[in-house]
Amino acid sequence: MGGTLDSKFRASFAPAGKPHVIGQRLEIRQGQGLVITPQLQQAIKLLQLSNLELEEFVEAELERNPLLQRDEPEGAEADAPEKAADPVADQEMSFGEGVGQDSVAAMDAGSDDVYGDAAPGERTSDRLVDEAQPGLSDWSSAGKGGVVFEGDGERPDAHEPTLWEHLQAQASSAGLSPADHGIALTLIDATDEGGYLRGELAEFADRLGVDLARIEAVLAVCHGFEPTGVMARSVPECLKLQLIERNRFDPAMAALLDNLDLLARRDMAGLKKVCGVDAEDLNEMIAELKGLTPRPGAGFGGEPAQTVVPDVHVRPDPAGGWRVELNADTLPRLLIDKRYHGLVQAGARSETEKTFVAECAAQASWLVKSLDQRAKTILKVASEIVRQQDAFLAFGVEFLRPLNLKTVADAIGMHESTVSRVTSNKYVSTPRGVFELKFFFTAAIQSTDGAASHSAEAVRHKIKTMIDGESLGGDILSDDRIVEILKETGIDIARRTVAKYREALRIPSSVERRRMVRGACQA
Repeated sequence: MGGTLDSKFRASFAPAGKPHVIGQRLEIRQGQGLVITPQLQQAIKLLQLSNLELEEFVEAELERNPLLQRDEPEGAEADAPEKAADPVADQEMSFGEGVGQDSVAAMDAGSDDVYGDAAPGERTSDRLVDEAQPGLSDWSSAGKGGVVFEGDGERPDAHEPTLWEHLQAQASSAGLSPADHGIALTLIDATDEGGYLRGELAEFADRLGVDLARIEAVLAVCHGFEPTGVMARSVPECLKLQLIERNRFDPAMAALLDNLDLLARRDMAGLKKVCGVDAEDLNEMIAELKGLTPRPGAGFGGEPAQTVVPDVHVRPDPAGGWRVELNADTLPRLLIDKRYHGLVQAGARSETEKTFVAECAAQASWLVKSLDQRAKTILKVASEIVRQQDAFLAFGVEFLRPLNLKTVADAIGMHESTVSRVTSNKYVSTPRGVFELKFFFTAAIQSTDGAASHSAEAVRHKIKTMIDGESLGGDILSDDRIVEILKETGIDIARRTVAKYREALRIPSSVERRRMVRGACQA
């Protein structure tokens, strides 16, 4: 009988009047537990990593494990032997008296074909001669916008300055003391891409060991930087700085900035009351606000946006259905250098060296197997999702079916947690765009006639379509009316659910939409 064996000393107390007896008792217990090995932990970790995180992990393993190497494609060096076999390149070049001027001129490269390997039609001279092709022009020296100017050329390393570089340059020329310049740089580092200062001034004062008044004084100088409104701590402050520069800030405008929530609700009566102005002045003030920039840093280059690289490609199959393929560019190609492994294993002298080589070999082998299993699992899960949502791929979001993790897990014989890890931070490229795999898992909304359920995403799309179809002169659909229309189409949904979906789509209520339409008609 398997189990754990433990012995404990226990004291058994006799009733009153009897002596205490202390004895030893042997107990045998049998238990069952799950032990996750380091290899299994690594496989689970690899399964939920995105392609970028996986690339970082593989790079770290390549640095740590000397037995791992990349599987480079064989065609990478295929062109090198062909170039080396050129007999002309191997000949010694001499410039004796027998060489004529024509021969020397033939060796000079033209300005439009430096390397002499341009294809027909690629040289500038070829395009200039062929006037029958008006669409061909020399774009090699064109500047921005396709217009050629003298001296206008883009450097390969040229880039638009970021907001932080722009602010740091102004701070350097603002005439601040070294200490204040350091404070300004700290505040600039805490500015986000929109141009707003994130953080409390008291925290900056404690971190830098200076008075709060000094932080406020440096911030006042930074508020004079371009673009106007930068490093503000709120939207009203940002707009205030811009109004001050335009000499348009007065008590009425200050009251308007303090009550932007009323403006968002289009409560014109409340705004006229708090600002103390009539309708005409209020409209002019609102028009003045519309001409301001709530995100002063948006016009500057920020950090380069990371493009979503799909893990799976879905294409129409000529034979019918859909073809699901893994993106080969996101799959790390690793090999175990068996030759090097044999050399270091044979050269190992001490037990420590032999143990290190054996551990590296075992870890490398397990990593290669884990990466292969990861790719197969992703392909298996993605194929089942495509099978379940083939109507969406063919006809659009209105045909998106309700789907959960359990349905996919039961179909492919995996656990729900495995499917959840696979669909986390994984993207699929389809003819309808790039989607996260979790996009295809939507809640089910029952139908009125007891038929198949409807996807929550499809219902949201229907709601958005109905609201977008409202004309300026037409009726504005209330949530209750939307419920009635959906029930007529066989979708059983509550009014609060419609309101939740509408708010998730950032669509105002019917009252606010009606007020906006009325304002647009008056304008």
